[in-house]
Amino acid sequence: MEKEISVRKKAVMALKIAIGSFIAIYIAEMFSLNYAASAGIVSLLTMMSTRLDTLKLSLLRIVTFGFSTAVAVFLFPNVTSAWYAFGIYIFIIVFVSCIAGLQSTISVNAVIGTHYLSAESIDFAFVMNEFSLVVIGIIIAMIINQFHPNASQKKELIKGMRTVEAEIQQILEELTKYLRNHPFGRNVWDDIISLEALLSEYIEEAYEYQNNTYAKHTSYYVHYFEMRMKQMNVLHSLHYEMKKIRHLPVQAEIIAKFIDDIIVHVHEMTEPRALLEEVVQLIEESRQGEPPKTMEEFESRAMLYHILMDLEEFLVFKRRFIDSLADEHHRVYRSKNV
Repeated sequence: MEKEISVRKKAVMALKIAIGSFIAIYIAEMFSLNYAASAGIVSLLTMMSTRLDTLKLSLLRIVTFGFSTAVAVFLFPNVTSAWYAFGIYIFIIVFVSCIAGLQSTISVNAVIGTHYLSAESIDFAFVMNEFSLVVIGIIIAMIINQFHPNASQKKELIKGMRTVEAEIQQILEELTKYLRNHPFGRNVWDDIISLEALLSEYIEEAYEYQNNTYAKHTSYYVHYFEMRMKQMNVLHSLHYEMKKIRHLPVQAEIIAKFIDDIIVHVHEMTEPRALLEEVVQLIEESRQGEPPKTMEEFESRAMLYHILMDLEEFLVFKRRFIDSLADEHHRVYRSKNV
């Protein structure tokens, strides 16, 4: 399914680039601009995966165009060999762009540089022709990029939230089997690695959705998936500590029952306040219990104590997620139509 979504996204992006390039060239030819095809190239190179990135790059194109033009106006008329002038031009553009962290603007300015190379004279009309090509290209890129499947992307994110929750519940269930001395039904380590990879994809998707819509609450999805990634780091530690337990004391069943409660409350809409109070009580009871009689029991009890600490951290990440939400995020959190 994820592969199908990726292919669909790439197809949509390719279509947007093709349409944008066509329209940009058509408009440039309609205004009888020289090098009209370059407007399509500018549109192609400016079209990013998000509206915000496209807007930022468009502004940088305008700024760096001014700098590139100033270099060209000074350089090309004053250097005898046009090819030497072009080489120096490219060196300056690339060097300054790299120093300023603007490598994404090099390609368009290099294309514009080839126009200055072939120009008989660089006058105001010629500069305005080049500026018009850049403006047409970036405007078309920004307009085309307004068409983004935000509704379907939002649905995929919500679906992803439910998938992640179900996977976390499955992993926790497998961990309780170990505490109850039951055989694992799955490879927990592989499940954790797989879910972390999936979460990385969803975080990237959430950032893309955030940067493609003007709604204020969209960072909610980024915060949510990042919170789940932190919880997965805890499950890594939890699984590792459980595997080191040689002898399961009676307290293991108590922790297993507590994890059963956590499983029920994994869902996004549940607050972990009561569970946090419960785990604090369990930690306190583990300190006050009867001292272990053997070294093996001591080590196992120590591991169980660390497991409780990990479970507390697992719940704290959810609590912090809820506490950190801004007002508009809280409205989303409380809504059943997230």
